[in-house]
Amino acid sequence: MKIKPFSKKQMMVLSWWAKGSPYESFDAVICDGAVRSGKTFCMALSFIIWTFSRFTQSSFAICSKTIRSVRRNVTNPILPVLKEMGFSVKENISANMLKVSFEGRENTFYLFGGKDESSQSLIQGMTLCGVLLDEVALMPRSFVEQALARCSVDGSRFWFNCNPEHPAHWFYCEWIKKKKEKNALYIHFTMKDNPSLSDDIRRRYEQMYTGSFFRRFVKGEWTAVSGAVYPFMDKAESFCDVPDVHFEDYAVSCDYGTVNPASFGLWGLESGVWYRIDEYYYDSKKEGEQRTDEEHYRGLKELIKGLPVSVIVADPSAASFIQVIKRHGEYNIKPAKNSVTDGIRSVSSALKEGRIRICRNCKDSVREFSLYRWDEKEGAEAPVKENDHAMDDIRYFVTTILENSGEDFFAFAADRRKSCEVIF
Repeated sequence: MKIKPFSKKQMMVLSWWAKGSPYESFDAVICDGAVRSGKTFCMALSFIIWTFSRFTQSSFAICSKTIRSVRRNVTNPILPVLKEMGFSVKENISANMLKVSFEGRENTFYLFGGKDESSQSLIQGMTLCGVLLDEVALMPRSFVEQALARCSVDGSRFWFNCNPEHPAHWFYCEWIKKKKEKNALYIHFTMKDNPSLSDDIRRRYEQMYTGSFFRRFVKGEWTAVSGAVYPFMDKAESFCDVPDVHFEDYAVSCDYGTVNPASFGLWGLESGVWYRIDEYYYDSKKEGEQRTDEEHYRGLKELIKGLPVSVIVADPSAASFIQVIKRHGEYNIKPAKNSVTDGIRSVSSALKEGRIRICRNCKDSVREFSLYRWDEKEGAEAPVKENDHAMDDIRYFVTTILENSGEDFFAFAADRRKSCEVIF
């Protein structure tokens, strides 16, 4: 693997703990800032080298939001480099563990995902000499504090990195604002601190985000979200006509409601772009009459019009409607992923990159884009729960179908004569 010379801040991360460093007395290092700023790779490499400079036959933890993100962001990029440097690595995938050896020393690295409050139980009872917490702002406080509590060996240290979130976030308040009290070295990164990032790629990232997310992920600021959720969708040219083509695939996304509006979107795939080509939107308050699950199902069939829909994704809380779709056996139904803030980031990127397009005939989607706004209460970090039903079903589509295409997404084919599913 070819590595470009490290930047000044990357070199600080790589050497802060070394003998003779002006920073060696710190108990922790915190790296935050812009996306793609080069902080994760140098931190992971520095962490492994540090462990062998201080310990042998010892245990450490490498944590991220999920095990998958630990491997993708941390271990997979650095293992080839370690091997080129002369380290020997044995990976036990089922045990989520690495055994790393170098010049007669061996240390064990356990991999953990801290996705929710229950994750703290995974790390309880361990004795660690150090922990690396990647994407720490995405992990629950209980898991992070449990991981830190495991580091009871003399000389143990904490390693944190993250992209910014809102300024009321517990990690910002308890660690970054209190870095002196915590005896933590704080290093703020921008994209210019990553020498492997070209000017063209840097400009691409600058164009991907707007508003608060631009300030967070490009400028690296801990800032509150405010204003319109999708401010770039305020022009007529943000929307398109339905392409006059034969679509390669079809899918449907559903945000289900009885008292609240129900919004279903029909999507067609053409040349790598998913178009929202039609929609069903029923507001019982406006219409003066609620619809049953079966009536919404008939509306779903009218929207599909016999087209070969591969899969329907639905609001995971809509258990009764999901069961109705399953009982009829005509379509394949999948509960949607429902992470709001992360999903909004994904939708924003997909719209700006042109991976999804909204057609003008989807009038309720067009209307909601102009009205969908962030809740500006301090620390709310969520949109106002109004004018959000088409917005929710679009988010379900992006997080559950678009982002999983070619990875862990299932392709479906239905044998409608037998009302069964064939999964490839």
